[in-house]
Amino acid sequence: QVQLVESGGGLVQAGDSLRLSCAASGRTFSNYVMAWFRQAPEKEREFVAFIRYSSGITYYSDSVKGRFTISRDGAKNTVYLQMNSLKPEDTAVYYCAARFGNSDRDFRKYNYWGQGTQVTVSS
Repeated sequence: QVQLVESGGGLVQAGDSLRLSCAASGRTFSNYVMAWFRQAPEKEREFVAFIRYSSGITYYSDSVKGRFTISRDGAKNTVYLQMNSLKPEDTAVYYCAARFGNSDRDFRKYNYWGQGTQVTVSS
């Protein structure tokens, strides 16, 4: 059974940085796509970034491109989201997700989810 456990959220000020971690277990993830999504109150879950676990190919939403970086450490089975130049509109619960096969930006295509970690950016 795939398990994803996020950590690293918190309360920061605008312009600060945070690094989220997603510890994955239960499978060999070489044929998986790992992604980060976020959900603000009363909004739909939003794609942030994904990484193909085997190749390291990444893709970002326009709203975070140039500020956020997704990466993975195969030895630790961990995916990271480095978030720089944070803005109040980045405030949300951030979720790690995984799916087998093709990359996708649609949260409904992901089978496995972590419990989420809160990121709050004050102005």
